[in-house]
Amino acid sequence: MTMPTNTLAAIAAGTLLATTAFAQSARDVRGATPYLSVENEPAPRLIVDPPLAEGLAQGVFWAQYRVENLRIVPVFGAGALQASPRIGHLHVIVDDLPWWWADASDNNTIDIAGLPPGKHKVKIALVDANHHVIPGQVVTVPFTVPASAKPAHEHHDD
Repeated sequence: MTMPTNTLAAIAAGTLLATTAFAQSARDVRGATPYLSVENEPAPRLIVDPPLAEGLAQGVFWAQYRVENLRIVPVFGAGALQASPRIGHLHVIVDDLPWWWADASDNNTIDIAGLPPGKHKVKIALVDANHHVIPGQVVTVPFTVPASAKPAHEHHDD
């Protein structure tokens, strides 16, 4: 069976449009190249998913996150504030404790183990290289570890 030329052209054009409509450039997905300064950088943004139920069942908080318009790297200090594209890291606080820890790993998941059953919250702040919170970029995630939570394994230091 032979198709008319105009039908083949329409199929080819439709395929090309569908392919380019779904294709994203590396820059679209990964952000700006580190080799060039970014003029007028958009504001950084922190997105945090709810914790995974599989972790909570073991007394573990696993919440995936992503950051836009900022790269999470283990670089600190005043000089790093001038970097472009912008760099920073996360501060993580559990249950309003008076201390926090810095996470500069960018492994896309916060992992906190050993939580007892009950209500908890984790506050995740996106901060610059000098530990200053980026305005509006603090996410508080409330959650409950079920009474039936069974730790995956016990760890004892003797």
